[in-house]
Amino acid sequence: MHSTKSRVCCLIPPLPIKIVTTNYGIHRILRKDFLCNKKLLLIGVDGVRLDIVRKENHAPNINRILNNGSSAEMTMEVPTISGPGWSSILTGTTHAQHGVQDNTFRGNRLYECPDFLTRAAVAHPMMKTVAASSWPPLVDPAGPGPVIATRNDQIISCHHRLVVRDGETYGYRLADSEIARFAVISISNDPADASFIYLGEVDEAGHLYGGISEEYESALSRVDEHVGEILDAVERRSFNHPDEDWLVCITTDHGHLDEGGHGGADPVLRRSFFGALRLGVRSSDQYSFESMRPEQIAGWMLRHLDTPIQ
Repeated sequence: MHSTKSRVCCLIPPLPIKIVTTNYGIHRILRKDFLCNKKLLLIGVDGVRLDIVRKENHAPNINRILNNGSSAEMTMEVPTISGPGWSSILTGTTHAQHGVQDNTFRGNRLYECPDFLTRAAVAHPMMKTVAASSWPPLVDPAGPGPVIATRNDQIISCHHRLVVRDGETYGYRLADSEIARFAVISISNDPADASFIYLGEVDEAGHLYGGISEEYESALSRVDEHVGEILDAVERRSFNHPDEDWLVCITTDHGHLDEGGHGGADPVLRRSFFGALRLGVRSSDQYSFESMRPEQIAGWMLRHLDTPIQ
């Protein structure tokens, strides 16, 4: 991923976090006609090998979602690259439909394939959405995508927020920690109705050290800690707001070769997963599914928000 990503990321200073928003604090006043108690959060962890996640004493927080909710393995399309992979996951379309073939995003048809946050906002105009990523092309309006639509009018009306950190330039360890910190603060104080949080350090370690290295496992442990912090924030929020019905999902876009790298059709590269855990008022009523394809994720999640699927 990162061997090609570095050519397409915009440069963003390490501090402060780039936040595309206005007057976020008055948002609650503007939402009188949308008082939905359902919340949706998708956590994207880039370049994670499921076999490493499932090793004993590894990734306990990712496994909290996979084991306590519903989960299924997925097979990613080839090429196993972040641009097309996340485009399929976030928009609910195949490579052929969205036209993203690599991390340059050249020739994409994302304008014809709205992301799941945009689809939710169209169905519920007063809904609040958030996307935060340490890889800019997914959300940055100045980047080669973005996959998540900017929606300037809803940014101005405080119904949409984008947070960008540049892990390519400043390192994903720092960038992910900033994204996770934002997620925890947002969930704790005034959570969005639908959110996407992306963490990329594991993929960076895979490129640098390989998919079975100690460094890769250490990066996975740090990202897993971020996932735990986010999960804990949701659990505290749902305890203090017992009427809220949360759905927390997690997935990855590809694996890594033992020696590092991806893009091909090797089984370890195409092997992915999707997990969904319900928290809050309906935590005893978990959703179930036996299989999942990348392009099915967006539509499946939107059902939780009572959003019509087209």
